[in-house]
Amino acid sequence: MSISKLEFGNKSNDLYMDKTIQEIEEEIVDEFSFFESWQDKYEYIIELGKKLKGYPEDKQTGEYKVKGCQSSVWLVTDETDGRIAFKADSDSTIVKGLIALLIRVLNNRTPDEILNAKLDFIGKTGLQQHLAQTRANGLAAMIKQMKMYALAYKAKQQI
Repeated sequence: MSISKLEFGNKSNDLYMDKTIQEIEEEIVDEFSFFESWQDKYEYIIELGKKLKGYPEDKQTGEYKVKGCQSSVWLVTDETDGRIAFKADSDSTIVKGLIALLIRVLNNRTPDEILNAKLDFIGKTGLQQHLAQTRANGLAAMIKQMKMYALAYKAKQQI
């Protein structure tokens, strides 16, 4: 099956189509503020990961693997009407939750929106300070890969 024939997007992400990246980030910050402990926040991230579905098993290959993550993370994209859709999976539940947060913010956005996204929610929620160094490196690698896809789609649009 080609990437273009994958079913991208999901109903839960459709809820965010009318919101800006900044509005979605603020929602995430608000959600994290409800939790009193980091243990609760980690459990929330894990729950988000469990809800991330739809990644095709045949795309769990080196071609789609995010480089720089200690855990295995796979990421595929599709572009429709100038907007990029992401699908991802990981063998780590916490990493799967982190990529679910990134997809929530960046999914179905234009390349420029993705490239210009500051992703301030990472610092505002405290994730940046509370992730182990290897997880923080993996998060940075996932962001870099998503932005590289956006850059590639932007270059393709300009041809």
